[in-house]
Amino acid sequence: MQRILITGANGFVGQILCKILHQAGQHVIALTGATSAAPQYAQQTVTCDIRDAAALEQAIAEVKPTHVVHLAAITNVPLSFKEPVLTWQTNVIGSVNLLQALRNQAPEAFVLFVSSSEVYGASFKQGIALGENSLCQPLNPYAASKLAAEAAFNEYFRQGQPGVIVRPFNHIGAQQSADFVTASFARQIALIEAGQQEPVLKVGNLDASRDFLDVSDVCDAYVKLLQLSERDGDYPRCFNICSGQPRQIRSILDEMLAMSSAQIQVTQDPERMRPSDIPTATGNTQAMRDTTGWRPATDLRETLQQLLAYWREQVRG
Repeated sequence: MQRILITGANGFVGQILCKILHQAGQHVIALTGATSAAPQYAQQTVTCDIRDAAALEQAIAEVKPTHVVHLAAITNVPLSFKEPVLTWQTNVIGSVNLLQALRNQAPEAFVLFVSSSEVYGASFKQGIALGENSLCQPLNPYAASKLAAEAAFNEYFRQGQPGVIVRPFNHIGAQQSADFVTASFARQIALIEAGQQEPVLKVGNLDASRDFLDVSDVCDAYVKLLQLSERDGDYPRCFNICSGQPRQIRSILDEMLAMSSAQIQVTQDPERMRPSDIPTATGNTQAMRDTTGWRPATDLRETLQQLLAYWREQVRG
């Protein structure tokens, strides 16, 4: 049985990953912040701010993980512009604190660092599916901090810490914050249906195309990558997690509107427009397929139906 520590375990992805690993018979250890509720599917929970190096090292010493999935981060791009110091301290210094704690207390632990496709940034303007060796040109503090954290992980990998880096593209599903585009659409539709919002849905840039995945497929990819710990290191250190099939955000919205009987007007909200928006962002996932055999299994329409059902329930509640 693996002892898998998940940082940021109370977040959108963390809660789902805890459940999947728990159901697979693994010993799940959730690391959460002081104000967060303990995840339902964890045998152990430890409370720690990853910016506190001493407390984090003590936590690692106590739980003795064999595997780590590092999810804890500031992930909201607009927030990264508003709170750059918090973003860099959490995403970079927090990651270095984790790596140093593992070196001192669990040097054999296999660590999976969740970076982001945002690190590619301006390179997406080429309009092609980018591979892991494509130039990284971040366009926001969140992306820049993730790329800096990648550099730290690669240095510790070079010195012997086992593990991999993943760059997931847009992953969506129930329980995701309405700060993210598809959840925002679903929440607004649910509010309009319930008569709690005027029948006007506010949107940002609908012309952009993004590579969307169901969050359960992303978690499945992480589970498959954790199994690389049983191999002798003959695998890549960085993996795109994506479908390779970009979808225009407008088409996503149209599909969700078709799932509702309400008459809804769509209007563009200047506050939802990102200054660094790029037309198309998609990735090449050949390395992931070749190394693990992973492929997305969930139809996007099914994901959107579940997302809308979740927000309808939230609004009723």
